[in-house]
Amino acid sequence: MKKYNSKNIYLCLLISALFIGNAAAQKTEVPLRFDHYYSYDQIVDAVKSLNSAYPKLTKAVLVGKSDENREIWALEINNPATGKASEKSGVYVDANIHGNEIQAGEVALYFADYLLKNYGVLKDVTEVVDRNAYYIIPIVNVDGRYHFMADGNTMNSSRSLRIPKDDDRDGLFDEDMYDDLDGDGNICQMRKKVEGGNYKLDAEDPRIMVRIRDGEKGDYVMLGQEGIDNDGDGRINEDTEGYVDPNRNWGSNWQPNYVQRGAGDFPFEGVGLKAIANYIAERENIIIVYAFHNNGGMFLRGPSTKEGGPLSPADIAVYDVLGKNAEKMVPGYRYLISWKDLYSTYGDFTDFTYDAFGAFGFVGELFQRETETYSTDAKKAEAEEGFGRRENYPRERELLAFNDHLAHGSLFKEWTPYKHPIYGDIEIGGWIKYSSRMPHTFMLPDLVHRNASAVIYAASQTPDVSLEIFKTENMGKNLNRVYVRLRNSNAISSMTDKAIKEKLYPKDMLKVSGAKVVAGGKLINEYTADIQFKEYKPEVQFLSVPGYSTVEYAFIIEGKGTVEFAYESRKARNVKQSIKL
Repeated sequence: MKKYNSKNIYLCLLISALFIGNAAAQKTEVPLRFDHYYSYDQIVDAVKSLNSAYPKLTKAVLVGKSDENREIWALEINNPATGKASEKSGVYVDANIHGNEIQAGEVALYFADYLLKNYGVLKDVTEVVDRNAYYIIPIVNVDGRYHFMADGNTMNSSRSLRIPKDDDRDGLFDEDMYDDLDGDGNICQMRKKVEGGNYKLDAEDPRIMVRIRDGEKGDYVMLGQEGIDNDGDGRINEDTEGYVDPNRNWGSNWQPNYVQRGAGDFPFEGVGLKAIANYIAERENIIIVYAFHNNGGMFLRGPSTKEGGPLSPADIAVYDVLGKNAEKMVPGYRYLISWKDLYSTYGDFTDFTYDAFGAFGFVGELFQRETETYSTDAKKAEAEEGFGRRENYPRERELLAFNDHLAHGSLFKEWTPYKHPIYGDIEIGGWIKYSSRMPHTFMLPDLVHRNASAVIYAASQTPDVSLEIFKTENMGKNLNRVYVRLRNSNAISSMTDKAIKEKLYPKDMLKVSGAKVVAGGKLINEYTADIQFKEYKPEVQFLSVPGYSTVEYAFIIEGKGTVEFAYESRKARNVKQSIKL
């Protein structure tokens, strides 16, 4: 029943090669290339290839498996010559939590590749690799990415976890999936020429369907997305995969489906999400989290709901340094608060990592379609109003010109005749799945580099605490007063204020050993010897070190000999210093 056009099939194969690359290619070469989109299998192979190419710096770790039993892989980067990974600040990067957000996976993969190929070459990269440990999961929703590329999809479909749901409440599950009628890998639009229809062809570009005004006579009707009525209920594509949104299913501020669409039946219903949560929980040193999505050009921080905030000024100060810098590194992107500047989401991933593990977190929403321009105006095209509707015809004409002259026809499927089993003679056409939400591959290198660089900047700002014994005073009677300064030279504090207030884990410690500590506490004023003494066990002080700040302590120590001062932290590097009294 399918009707194929040889020209369209050839174009489909050309588009597949351009966006996905050759799936039958040999083992992925390192350094990686970012002039195409990698398939699920290719990304798994890329993780293993990076591990093979840099065995001293990396580990390839199987995190767990998905609902369809696909493997979720992480690449870990650490230089063992500068310490164990668990004893350094941890930088976590993941991507592609929604299956159709595939350029996010490329950012995570580029980040790993860039760190490794430039280690020992670029001073700044070498320093951040030596200082931190990195945990990188290029694909969270492995099933979604696989099906987005392998099956017919729109640019907005295949987002969900592959947990069957009865979307249309007919007792059946996922029984009316998308139908790729012409076999080109895309789910486009269907139109039918009908006298007296409610659409007409645009006078300037007949590819655009224009809704008629009152009193006008049209000659087309729009039939919706490409497909057929698989379950005979009179509707097309109404019960597709899922819907369990993997960014609404985490165990923080979770709400059921009647409050939050896509929440699932319970937190961590997605088996892959649960595996990732366990993976993060085992890596207690993670202090900063980046989760890459698409689209819109944003760096979002929490809280994701009004109920989750406001954050403390101390934590906002850290977010502001990183977020405002990211805005400068990625032109046009905005640093925003999720619930306030966008919309509320319950069961959100970066809320979970902040609430449960005390890690600062950003969502990177990649790509802005307004950068797809064909104009003499040097300014960025204005964001189209009512995106996805067909009222903004001048902007759609410009996008089609971009498709014609810069993407060379690869983003829009020309309207092509097809014999539909129900509608008869129709035409199928419109924007393909690789359009609208992701950049054409010629724009990809700039996108992945700028966003990865924003993460590298954050990695350069993980807590860097030094310990200095800056003064000793002989008090007589075999007693000495010793003054100790802890200085954090970077922006990220050694603990989030949230972790301190809610006691998510033990605070940092300053320990004294080698002699008897008679008294000790936080130094309020050095010149008046004003000390906030700790009543019990003065040889152990609990603290945190804010970004760009110092904290000072004083100890009264009895006896002579070598005394060691040790700073220990879950999320900053431990340091020691000794003196002889």
